[in-house]
Amino acid sequence: MKIATREDLEYFDRIAEERKAKILNAPDELKIKGKTYYVSSDGDDNNDGLSPKSAWKSLVKASNAELREGDGVLFRRGDLFRGTVYTKPGVSYGAYGEGDKPKIYSWDKDLADPALWELYDSECNIWHLKEKILDCGTLVFNGGEKHSFKHIPSYVRGKFVCRNDESRDFVMSKEMTTDLDIYWYFVDKMTTLPTLKNGKPYSEMEDGDEVGDPGMDNFPVPDPVDAMGDLYLRCNNGNPGEIFDSIEAVSRRFGFVVGENNNVRIDNICLKYTGCHCVAATGKRNTGLHVSNCEMGWVGGVIHQYLGIDPNYPEGGRGSIGRFGNCIEIYGGCDSYTVENCYLYQCYDAGMTHQRTTGGEKVEMTNVLYKDNLVERCVYSIEYFLDMTCGDTESYMDNIEMCGNILRFAGSGWGQQRHNKHTPAHIKGWSFTNVARNYRIHDNVFDRSAYRLLHLVASKEEHCPEMYSNTYIQHDGGQLGQYGGNENGEPKIEIFDDNAEVKIENVFGEKNAKVYIIKE
Repeated sequence: MKIATREDLEYFDRIAEERKAKILNAPDELKIKGKTYYVSSDGDDNNDGLSPKSAWKSLVKASNAELREGDGVLFRRGDLFRGTVYTKPGVSYGAYGEGDKPKIYSWDKDLADPALWELYDSECNIWHLKEKILDCGTLVFNGGEKHSFKHIPSYVRGKFVCRNDESRDFVMSKEMTTDLDIYWYFVDKMTTLPTLKNGKPYSEMEDGDEVGDPGMDNFPVPDPVDAMGDLYLRCNNGNPGEIFDSIEAVSRRFGFVVGENNNVRIDNICLKYTGCHCVAATGKRNTGLHVSNCEMGWVGGVIHQYLGIDPNYPEGGRGSIGRFGNCIEIYGGCDSYTVENCYLYQCYDAGMTHQRTTGGEKVEMTNVLYKDNLVERCVYSIEYFLDMTCGDTESYMDNIEMCGNILRFAGSGWGQQRHNKHTPAHIKGWSFTNVARNYRIHDNVFDRSAYRLLHLVASKEEHCPEMYSNTYIQHDGGQLGQYGGNENGEPKIEIFDDNAEVKIENVFGEKNAKVYIIKE
């Protein structure tokens, strides 16, 4: 083990910047067997799309077109598109031309326009967006110079109350006390849906009521497309449209909706300011999703549901808000799922993930590869879990490999607005059953985390990964993390101290790791 010097830390900064440059400048090398269609900001949706000169214009056209397996859709470099792409099975999506990667942002427009804002409360400097908008995870100002803190009330027994103190009614002006705080007032229908478990409205639920699985993916959430509401922003210096050059809403939309479509390839796209997942796949067993050479940043934080009980709410005990948003997610079974050479940053949740709470169904997650990515300032750099419930005994993961990734500063980004602040890790396996075989984590850099570097727990230690050739960098007294089976109790959270190298060998089973301890 080595005490990290300034030169050591500068070295890791440098290799991260080199990896970023490689990703941002990756060439276009998609192999398209079928027809190739082109999309540009000055195209026309009445064109045939079959050449750059006859390109389509919109994501709507690219989503609704009749495409066949083997076809490709290419977006012009340097252009900005807004909205969501709905993929088709077997279709590749990429870039053409010269310049920066084509950008896809979630909301319809930049909000840095003085005409879009009106003063709502002059005493508290609160401004109201004149146009209705989807829920926003945050607002991002001047490309990331600043961002908002989002205030969210609970909805309990027919009224809005403070999440940290349900005895207090939520009063916006009393809560939004800091410059650039935001509050999004949601539509009534998001507070009136019944629970699937016991027939009560969510607003009448009490502690101990059964509300569903920890992932909360079985909640009957309304279609987010029409869940429009009012956005309020505290801006102490005046009209925000005059103060900032750009204001991007991280709005409640997806970047690419893969769904159950198999063999979708996404390459060389920049996806930013996306409130839901940038790439979202589901299904009993999604096959062949391949994401490469992409940039994804400022992701997530929109509300999953406003009602019920949030199991990931430790401080308040009850809590009633769930927020979500990963860069790349498969929720369900999968095979031949690859994420490589991507730059992922500032995500409310995970950079990349495969996960599922089985609910009694057999789920197979096989041939998953996360390779050569750079992940910075996400709550979880990589997340996975296989939570086997309702009598499921057959689900498993097989041939899972995480290698060559540079993972930095978990829990240090804007996602730490979350209430469960103690959960961040570079690789987050939680403590579920996580049945796995042929699981390898090697040749990665784990560079500092606000909490655990690693959380690798399964029902049995044999299901935990084989670790080798990794580099560990953490502050003295910070957390190394957890590793092992929890059949007989939760593994201890190991501290990163002068014995860290011994712990990595004896607990994580990794010999000859490179270990750097940062002494203040």
